[in-house]
Amino acid sequence: MGVLRRIWKEVRDDVATARDRDPAARDVSFFGILSSWGGVQAILAHRVAHAFHRNGWKLVPRIIVYATRALTGIEIHPGARIGEGFFIDHGSGVVIGETAEIGDRVTIFQGVTLGGTGFQRGKRHPTVEDNVTIGSGAKLLGPITVGHGAKVGANTVVIADVPRRATVVGNPGHVVRVEGRRPEGPDTDWIHLPDPIADAIKALSDRLAAIEKRLADLDGGEAGAEVHELRPKRGPTTAGG
Repeated sequence: MGVLRRIWKEVRDDVATARDRDPAARDVSFFGILSSWGGVQAILAHRVAHAFHRNGWKLVPRIIVYATRALTGIEIHPGARIGEGFFIDHGSGVVIGETAEIGDRVTIFQGVTLGGTGFQRGKRHPTVEDNVTIGSGAKLLGPITVGHGAKVGANTVVIADVPRRATVVGNPGHVVRVEGRRPEGPDTDWIHLPDPIADAIKALSDRLAAIEKRLADLDGGEAGAEVHELRPKRGPTTAGG
C-alpha cells in the first residue's frame, strides 16, 4: 500500500505541476492532462523506469524508455535522477542522459538535450539545480552545473558552469544577467558581437575592390599599353571576309 500511495502522490503532483505551469492546461481535467500531455506521461514513465533501474533491473527500464520515446518523442535514461515538480512543456526531441541530475521545480521546453561530450565513463551529463528554466532547443553538454534559479535561452549551447540566478544565451553560452543585472566585462556585450560571416564577406569585398583598382591603374597607365599589346590584333577586313 505504501508503494501505491507514493505512486499516486507522484501522479497527482506531476499533473498539478503541468496545470500550474502550462496556461493551456488550466481548464483541462486531471485525466485529460494525464492522457494527452506527453511531458507528464514521459515523467511518470521515467519515475517507474528509474525505480526498476535503481533496483538492478536491466531490460524492463529500457523497454519503458523505448515505449515512452515512441509515444512522446521524449527520451530520458532510466539512470537520470529527477526531483519533484519537473515539467516538460511540449517535449518533442527532449533527451536526458544517464548521469544527468535535475533538481526540484525545473522547467524545460522542446528540443532540449542534457547530454555528454564523448564516450568517457562516470559523471558525464549536466547537473541542473532547483528552479531552473531551459528554453527550446538548448544543449547542455558535459558534467557542468547549472545553478539555482538560472535561465538558459532558446538554442543556447552550454558547455561551462552557469552561476546561480544567471541568464545564459548564445553559442557558446554567455552570461548576460546575474541576479537581474548585467555583469561587467568585455565578454558580456551581446549587442556588438563579432560576426565571422560578415567579416569574411567584407574582406572579400575589399579584396575585389583592390583588384578592380589595380586593373584600372594598369589599363590607364604605361603598364596598360603592355596589357593592350598582349591582346590579338585585328587585321584589315576584305569584302569577301
